Amino acid sequence: MAPVVWGLDLAEIKWSKFKSSYMWNNEYHLRRTKFIVYQCALIFCVVSESLGTAVLSDYIQGERKIQTITANRVKVYNNNYVGAGSYNIFAGVFVAFIFGAAFFFDLIWPERHESRGVLIAWKVCGVLATIFHLASALTLTVITVRQRSYVVPHIAPFDPQFWWRKYTKHAEAPLIYRHNGRAVAAVVFVWLGWVSVAASCVLLFMSIDHTEKGPGPKSTHARERDAAAGGAIDPNDPEKGSSETEKPADEATVPEPALTHDREGEASTTEPAPAAEQTTSAEATR
Repeated sequence: MAPVVWGLDLAEIKWSKFKSSYMWNNEYHLRRTKFIVYQCALIFCVVSESLGTAVLSDYIQGERKIQTITANRVKVYNNNYVGAGSYNIFAGVFVAFIFGAAFFFDLIWPERHESRGVLIAWKVCGVLATIFHLASALTLTVITVRQRSYVVPHIAPFDPQFWWRKYTKHAEAPLIYRHNGRAVAAVVFVWLGWVSVAASCVLLFMSIDHTEKGPGPKSTHARERDAAAGGAIDPNDPEKGSSETEKPADEATVPEPALTHDREGEASTTEPAPAAEQTTSAEATR
């Protein structure tokens, strides 16, 4: 028997849940939308940090090579891009950790029960992921577009950039960052990633509010189908009620008028006498 960890039954982890027929069904609220946007956020962020890591690696290797050849007489200053690229890696990993976990939990345990504190933690982490990645996008954009790396000092008869052109992959890692195609591509993907992360955060809030305050994780059509199949009325749908209307128990039945004959044999209707008068007349007859 599979153990239960933090209220999650590990027996629910099955390969069949990774099939497209299960992953992309519409049994749960915003399931398809969330999975598409979550995966866009993960993919764009991973591509951005991968490109940034490649650029970062070229500059660091070039710096080490030049300083080794010149016995540290020539220094290369590129800490601005090193810092921006490193922070972009952190932001991408944080996004992958939060929304990757949200994707996995919604896929394996879509009807799990979470405490109030856990739901708040999901929301806080979603907001932090959005803020962290926005900061990374702004930093990487400004440094790539407006800044560059430097090689100092000047050692006659060589130009300061001579060392960089001779001993590094200058075509792939120019000193001016905006001339680096991969650095520019990293900026493009980091903004695509941020848009996806912001959308993922909004969907995360909507999903939690629907589960917590609404009828649960199931979609509307799935709840209606289950209610119809069970022959019961969905209590969460206020528009649906009993089709039969009950009459009030204390509703009085109006008696039909009595039919009488006058002397000439013509039928006429008379209003029924009150109960008190009927009783009096019955006593008089006796």
